[in-house]
Amino acid sequence: MAPEAEAWVYVLRCADGSLYTGWTVDLERRLAAHGAGTASRYTRSRRPVTLAASWPMPDRTAARREEARIKALPRAAKLALLSSRPR
Repeated sequence: MAPEAEAWVYVLRCADGSLYTGWTVDLERRLAAHGAGTASRYTRSRRPVTLAASWPMPDRTAARREEARIKALPRAAKLALLSSRPR
């Protein structure tokens, strides 16, 4: 994780195969909340979830914009985005 990141955009793979996109200022805490079922109603019923990708953002506004951009993509484009990420 980059220490200069003020916010993060992330994509989770849910147990049912769906993808969840979100943003946060504390990635580790947010992932723990998703794992515990307390972060979102969507992921609560689709656990376990695993982190598919995360991107550091310079600020909260940039994170919200990128989250909205990714959420607007069709599933195939989201999967292509995930497969293009270095491992």
